[in-house]
Amino acid sequence: MTDSNPPSSPPLGSTRTPSVRPASIRSSHTDTNRSLRSQTSSRTTEETPLIAREDANESDDERQQSNGALPAASSALRSLHDHTKGGRRWPSILALVFLCLVVIVIMALVFFAPAIVKEYAMQATTFEPTSLSIDSFTPTGVRSRIQGDLAMDASRVRKKAVRDLGRFGTWVAKEVESGETDVEVTLPEYGNVVLGTATVPPIKISVRNGHTTHVNFLSDLQPGNVDGIRRIANDWLDGKLGQLRVQGKAKLPLKSGLLRLGDQSVAHSVVLEGDDIPSMPEYDILRLNFHETDLPGTQKGMAADVALRVGNKYPLDFTMPPLGFNILVDGCASSDPYIMLADATTGDVHIEPKEDLYLNVSGIVRGLPEALTQACPGSQESPLDALLGEYIHGKDTTIYVRGSDSSSPDTPKWITDLISGITVPVPFPGHTFGHLIRNFTLANVHFGLPDPFAKPGSPEAQPQISAKIKALVAFAEEMNFNIDIGRVRADADVYYHGKKLGYLDLRKWQRANSTRADVDGLPGLAVEAAIRKAPLQVTDDNIFSEVIQALVFGGKMVYLTVKADVDVEMKTALGEFAVRKIPAEGVVPVKPISGGAIGTFAPKLGNLKILDTGSSSITLQAEVNVTNPTEYSATVPYIDINILNNGTILGHATAKNVKVVPGPNKNILVTAVWDPLTSSGSKGQAVGKEFLSQYISGWNSTITLKTHKGSIPSQPALGKALESMEIVMPTPKLSAPIPGHGDGDGGDDKDMGPHFIEDATMHLFTSTATFTLLSPLKYSTLFITYINATAFYKDDPAGHIDYDLQFAVPPGATTSPRLPADWSLGSVGYDAVKGALGGTLKLSAKAIVGVRIGRFQERVWFVGKGIGARNLTLAPLSSKYSLPTSPIDNEDYAYTPRSSYIQGKSAPTTPGILSRKNSRHRLGGLSRKYACEDDAGYVDAGYAYD
Repeated sequence: MTDSNPPSSPPLGSTRTPSVRPASIRSSHTDTNRSLRSQTSSRTTEETPLIAREDANESDDERQQSNGALPAASSALRSLHDHTKGGRRWPSILALVFLCLVVIVIMALVFFAPAIVKEYAMQATTFEPTSLSIDSFTPTGVRSRIQGDLAMDASRVRKKAVRDLGRFGTWVAKEVESGETDVEVTLPEYGNVVLGTATVPPIKISVRNGHTTHVNFLSDLQPGNVDGIRRIANDWLDGKLGQLRVQGKAKLPLKSGLLRLGDQSVAHSVVLEGDDIPSMPEYDILRLNFHETDLPGTQKGMAADVALRVGNKYPLDFTMPPLGFNILVDGCASSDPYIMLADATTGDVHIEPKEDLYLNVSGIVRGLPEALTQACPGSQESPLDALLGEYIHGKDTTIYVRGSDSSSPDTPKWITDLISGITVPVPFPGHTFGHLIRNFTLANVHFGLPDPFAKPGSPEAQPQISAKIKALVAFAEEMNFNIDIGRVRADADVYYHGKKLGYLDLRKWQRANSTRADVDGLPGLAVEAAIRKAPLQVTDDNIFSEVIQALVFGGKMVYLTVKADVDVEMKTALGEFAVRKIPAEGVVPVKPISGGAIGTFAPKLGNLKILDTGSSSITLQAEVNVTNPTEYSATVPYIDINILNNGTILGHATAKNVKVVPGPNKNILVTAVWDPLTSSGSKGQAVGKEFLSQYISGWNSTITLKTHKGSIPSQPALGKALESMEIVMPTPKLSAPIPGHGDGDGGDDKDMGPHFIEDATMHLFTSTATFTLLSPLKYSTLFITYINATAFYKDDPAGHIDYDLQFAVPPGATTSPRLPADWSLGSVGYDAVKGALGGTLKLSAKAIVGVRIGRFQERVWFVGKGIGARNLTLAPLSSKYSLPTSPIDNEDYAYTPRSSYIQGKSAPTTPGILSRKNSRHRLGGLSRKYACEDDAGYVDAGYAYD
């Protein structure tokens, strides 16, 4: 760039001021004073410095030399011209010699010491850019405007000799002008790859020490090797660019005034490292909005509008043309190619020097590539799962931005070629959506016990829950598009009072229904999904016991906290895809079992069958009716429960594949083993006899059902936790119904209901009696092996039977053989019997009875009331009887009856009955031998008498 200012004016940006010292020493010739004054005035004006000197180190002698050199030469030339015919004047000769020496010094500095001058110029020159702007983009590059301050500072020169000679030479030259030149910028460490070239116009600068020249010029910049630039950019992005050496080369045509200095080859290197290497600018996402958009045809896509603030610390000023980018994400492995996700475009963006840039970017997702949604090898998650999972959990993820080769037509091709090969990793900050899933709860809960035969640790070996999941899904404000939820699954931890009870395995996908709903003023979805047989892994047995006890005995609502990671399969305009591990939390209220009243289960037994017998055991099958007072249902694959009476284990009951629903549950099949001796030893055997005695006497006896550690083989902790829960149930009246004697369900009048001995027929003439017996068994034959019984009228004995011959009592009503009877002559009871001759009479009986069912045998006591004696006939009387001392082992037994039948009081707990006689009474008539075979195939022989 040439200087258009007149010689008397300072150049653009100069800070020099006119000198206050004389320009030259006045001549002593008096005849030329006026002419000299005029010349002196002219010289003073012309030789005033154009650029003010700022170097305080310049001496007064230098200033005097500067102002007086040219006038001295002029005076010498005039003297020679005016006095050619006179003698030579020595002052003029000296001045001419001095001028010649100056010229010789300049020539020596320029032509004979260029290395020194060049070294001085390279070290003393500083350039501070004040503005760098792009005037326009051209088809081959950029036309940029460069503004800055170029200053000469001799103190930067390290060698004193170079510094002194350089100062002198630049003082002599004063200004230097460069011609138009091309500057080539290369990178030596990258094989001297050319970054670019710049065409620099002519520039005139002041080269004296301390002078500053402001420059302002346009330069055409052209990019160099595109592949080399991409390689450097990728190394920078990968963090491999620890330092970078940049070298600039140029051949500068120089001149100083009218003196041409020739072409100077200049090469300068700059090492960039640390903060000198540009870093990725900081940015903030100000706004993010996702919405549906129409694509060509009938397809729909997803659009994303992003507002960004990008930091700018560089003095750049230009308008960036529209650009296109590809948005890519990671594949399954780091070695896999990036997966194309979306296209993004920007509009014209004006960038101002050192001002933050506000940028609007629009992106379109046209579809989800298969590589993005397919599960990775050896994993169940896809790259999309990983991307969304990190984002919704607030973790920073990385997306990759690559220049697109299909930018706007207004974008120069060289820009497209350059950016299309550069991929920039951009950290994308995650966004926590708070409670995206809210009000997570379970309804219609169905509990299932573990399968006892399942492999330990398998889902089938855990308690199972079936229920309906209910949740509200709140959309983030960025999500402005339609969503339907098709399936859900989750892994849920269950807590009680802040302590972890276990976890609920909901890994299987469950179908879901979703409807639009308002969630705290934001659009959302109400989601319902039914889960079936989800395993509940109990991790703390003590906490589980607390929960069970609170449900059974607490009488209050139990609140369980559920914290889950939920996978949601969404249907959007892009298709179906899963968003995994969305955090959810909710409270599941569990109602207590009818306020803690466990008795409301109200189990009842019926339809008893004997399946097998042993020497001390009976295996039975029964149908149970039970009422479930809770709102929860349960499936029981297998459970074993102890049967107790008065705290003593008498046997156990087993149920398989039982489904319990809220309300009445009928005909639940249960198998029980009655074995007091094996379960509790001799004590159990005694308690068992007592229970059976009460049972066949028709008393209101009860049994207790209680779990134990082995109730659920695969979950001993569950059985132990339920030990505190006892179910007490009344023993059903299992008498077989006959016409006119009730239905056998225990619902008849307590005194009029059926008993083991329904009625009796007394034969006074033959001293025998027959009895109508009601078997408590509907499907098996009962054998009576021994009877020692006394009949009472009110509290007075009427007669006695002592009989030890076996006879069978098949199911239903059975008439016994004639049994020999000894009448109590003279007693009130006997008189009552005689008084009822030919009619009926209500009697009571107390007896010890030997009972056999298959291989099982036991002797029990029996107390019966309201036995109807009828068809009384006259017969000789037999011998007397003696009173009993013990119902079981002939020991003394204190009998305190609570009431008699006639008085309407209840029967005694353990009655005293008549003891067995040592002799067998054989009354009149012939005997005949008989044989009876029971259901188990055992044959007993005995005698029957008329």
